[in-house]
Amino acid sequence: MRYEVVIFDWAGTTVDYGCFSPVQAFVEAFEGRGITPTLDEVRKPMGMLKIDHVRTMLHMERISQAWRDTHGRDWTEDDVQEIYEISEKKILELIPKYSQVKPYVVDTIAKLRDMGVKIGSTTGYTASMMELVLPRAAAEGYSPDSMMTPDDVGGFGRPYPYMVFRNLEALKIDSVHKALKVGDTVSDIREGQHAGLDTVGIIEGSSLMGLTQAEYEALSDPEREAADAKVKATYEEIGATYIVRDIREVADIVAGS
Repeated sequence: MRYEVVIFDWAGTTVDYGCFSPVQAFVEAFEGRGITPTLDEVRKPMGMLKIDHVRTMLHMERISQAWRDTHGRDWTEDDVQEIYEISEKKILELIPKYSQVKPYVVDTIAKLRDMGVKIGSTTGYTASMMELVLPRAAAEGYSPDSMMTPDDVGGFGRPYPYMVFRNLEALKIDSVHKALKVGDTVSDIREGQHAGLDTVGIIEGSSLMGLTQAEYEALSDPEREAADAKVKATYEEIGATYIVRDIREVADIVAGS
């Protein structure tokens, strides 16, 4: 068995089906400054350090023009900081509502541990945000062996690889080739790639999918296949090593490695 550790993302991967807490927070933060972003615009940078997420959105052509139309000037770094602070406050308000552990996570983690695999984790959330997520996840049966936030690496979150390296250090893994990175966003995959890891993109319940569990399950078979194919194509485009429908297949990848 090749992989000795699996490093999971949090929102959209192991908790918060569909990754709705940060999405809603960013929407409300931008609306507070007179700009209404689309869900696609909000989700495109998902997984990045949150202040970088805000900055990336402001660089988008439509949002930049909307900002000039609304405020009569280009945005500044002060605007980035203001929107970020609003979004952080709103995320902290929303996390308790959107931090439920996703289906199959607890059983899959148990299966991996039975194989002797360690469980690491990285996130775009800050340490203060994770202080709210961790207890609920633990109460529902999910506690990784290691957890790193951008605060643990000097604020250099995804797509920088440093949170991955800190997990490997904490878990005493001697090679990046013995680690597997699992996530639900483009930033997750790039984080793993930049660290030299094999990567896994999860389809169901992902930020890329952007549907609640009820919405996904209500799709007809053809609609579900089309939605899955769209997410799969994104992972293929950025070169994910593996693409799975849900987290259960991660244990199969590890077992077959």
